[in-house]
Amino acid sequence: APESLMQALEDLDYLAALDNDGNLSEFGIIMSEFPLDPQLSKSILASCEFECVDEMLTIAAMVTAPNCFLHAPPGTEEIALTCWRKFSHPAGDHFTLINVFNAFKEASANPARPCNNEKWCRDYFLSCSALRMAEVIRAELVEIMKRLELPISEPDFGSQENILSIKKSLLSGYFMHVARDVDGSGNYLMLTHRQVAQLHPFSSYYNTRKIPEWVLFHEFSISQDNSIRVVSKISPDLFVELVPQYYFSNLPPSESKDILQGVINHLSPVSTMKEEQK
Repeated sequence: APESLMQALEDLDYLAALDNDGNLSEFGIIMSEFPLDPQLSKSILASCEFECVDEMLTIAAMVTAPNCFLHAPPGTEEIALTCWRKFSHPAGDHFTLINVFNAFKEASANPARPCNNEKWCRDYFLSCSALRMAEVIRAELVEIMKRLELPISEPDFGSQENILSIKKSLLSGYFMHVARDVDGSGNYLMLTHRQVAQLHPFSSYYNTRKIPEWVLFHEFSISQDNSIRVVSKISPDLFVELVPQYYFSNLPPSESKDILQGVINHLSPVSTMKEEQK
């Protein structure tokens, strides 16, 4: 459909993948080397700048592979949730996926229990085939990074600096996937399309007492009760730091946009005043 094509071109433009003539920019050409969604390619390239490539490659592999969380058989839902909570990370689902992948790798490498990762996955209600697929995808992404001679930073998962760097990398590609809880009860209004969505049941924030106000999400699904999947907490300050100005200007009017504009005004009152004078 023409509308879909125009939307795709607009998204690529926001991601700096196109030049002024509508052709792929130099940055866009590098992005196209990755067999991934453009947003994910952009996040991986941004992680080179923020020095969290190792973690970003794991996230990319986990969100590209099939969902690793299995639907628990009737009567075992609470047991499954208890198992999954062992991996949950306060920063959000992207970080939880890193914990799951690292735990799977550790279980696979355990000399005391060789080739026992299938049982380990069953015990934790996780899909062994999905996690093995994530391993393959990650290895392929590492090969692409090496072929393009892009730097791969050392693992540093867990430090506050690393968590912030991962959020910056994710926002560099997924600034179009930001939503705000408008009433404190988990009704997330998306900035771009003004759709209202709820957290997916597999989210680590689902059914928790305190859910974040501002989130970045990997995908939105209409078929699954208007839910946002793979969700992590962000701050308005971090969003306005990384969002392209022309994308922000094109956002439809909303209370959320007014809040973000207030943050921009607070962070750069001088430049805002000059803009108003223009």
